[in-house]
Amino acid sequence: MQEYVFISLDNFHGILHNKGIRNKLEAWLTFLSVDEPETIAKLIREYPQFEKYYEEIYKLCRNTERVMGMFSEELRELDRNTVQYMIDDMKDEIDAQKETIAEQGKLLSQKDDKIEAQQGTIDAQRKELEELKKRLAQLEPEMK
Repeated sequence: MQEYVFISLDNFHGILHNKGIRNKLEAWLTFLSVDEPETIAKLIREYPQFEKYYEEIYKLCRNTERVMGMFSEELRELDRNTVQYMIDDMKDEIDAQKETIAEQGKLLSQKDDKIEAQQGTIDAQRKELEELKKRLAQLEPEMK
């Protein structure tokens, strides 16, 4: 089981602006969310361990090739995820279409059965009509 705590950074920045950094948690939140040089300098003065993190980030940002490589790798991963999402989406759509086709097939089968039954009725009525015509033809000379 994991526990998540969501922190509104807008509210945190208001507290930070009014009260400053009061503990290590606020120092980490400041490190992760602030890009103002004055605040960063104040953070490093109060919590010197963050200086090495900023140095590492600075070095990383100076190495454009490495940053672009990281960016490219993230884009590749994003593309992979997008493709997988699209494939999953298409599979769902295909499954829904198969379901629709199956339902329509059942309806067509039912209609075919109904048409067959009606055709049987029509054939029986035709037969009866033919018999009545024959009988009428036989009775016609007698009526004259």
